[in-house]
Amino acid sequence: MLYSRRMSRSPCLPRRQILSLLTAWPLTALTQPAWPNRALRLIVPYPSGGVSDQVARWLAEPLSQALGQPVVVDNKPGASGTLGVDAMAKSVPDGHTLALSATSPLTLQPHLGKTPYDPTQDIQPVVSVMSSPVLLLATPSCPARDFAGLLQLAQQKPGALRWSTSGSASLGHLMLEQLRLQAGIDITHVPYKGGGQQITDALAGHVEVLSVNAGPAVMAHVRQGRLRALAVGAPARLDSLPQVPTLEQAGFANANLSSVFGLFAPARTPAQVVARLNLEVNRVLQQAEFRRRLLQADILPTGGSSVTFVQHLAQESQHNARVIQAARIQAD
Repeated sequence: MLYSRRMSRSPCLPRRQILSLLTAWPLTALTQPAWPNRALRLIVPYPSGGVSDQVARWLAEPLSQALGQPVVVDNKPGASGTLGVDAMAKSVPDGHTLALSATSPLTLQPHLGKTPYDPTQDIQPVVSVMSSPVLLLATPSCPARDFAGLLQLAQQKPGALRWSTSGSASLGHLMLEQLRLQAGIDITHVPYKGGGQQITDALAGHVEVLSVNAGPAVMAHVRQGRLRALAVGAPARLDSLPQVPTLEQAGFANANLSSVFGLFAPARTPAQVVARLNLEVNRVLQQAEFRRRLLQADILPTGGSSVTFVQHLAQESQHNARVIQAARIQAD
């Protein structure tokens, strides 16, 4: 929260105090150099080529123009995003090192084990950037034509259907567990370490269903009929899949999960720097060309205040904790 301080203009202020303020002000100003005064490092805690990496590079150019300094994207993947987030959290809190990350390293991973940072004490959320829908897809080996058909198959053949995700305790795994709990169905979880092999095996029919973030490559498989969209985790139906319901519309609001990504800074980053970053990112998110790029990739721009983002993170963390406890999910 930002506070403004106004110096009194009272004529009764002692002359000595006035002189003291006038002589001290330039010294104070000299100790706080202008920001930014060099290139910004934007850490992406995931491999190159993914959704967050692409958006980071789209964001870097207009943000650099607004701030007058280069914005250099630095991929630092590992440990479900926690390595890159930790590197950002431990950097100097001067506004020159940031991270564009999914919220899961702050709202999910801490419930599965100790993280090298405290998500509420070591990190300053700056602004929500985007929401990436999670698609529930049927593979060539799945006879279900829609989401209702999938539930019917799962009830008829407990444990026979295989559902692949990008890993244990991933967002797709939480989606599966919510369906298990609410619908009382038994589907076998098949966790992968990343999305590449997961898609390859799905196309070969080694699993019946998979959950994966929407993106150009995945959507190409859907358009070409290699994979069938059964439902989507998103605030609303996607323009590219108007016939596919959200999981909330299908009656499973708690499973209607999407990947939220945001901009983060180290704790104790100056409030005026956080406010400026929030302002500039919100401006970029309103640019027609930037929004067109996101929407064409089935990515939903978000934005908003840092306070609202902090509140969202707290709610998401509480929700994840309940699911993990109820389903007894453990990290790999």
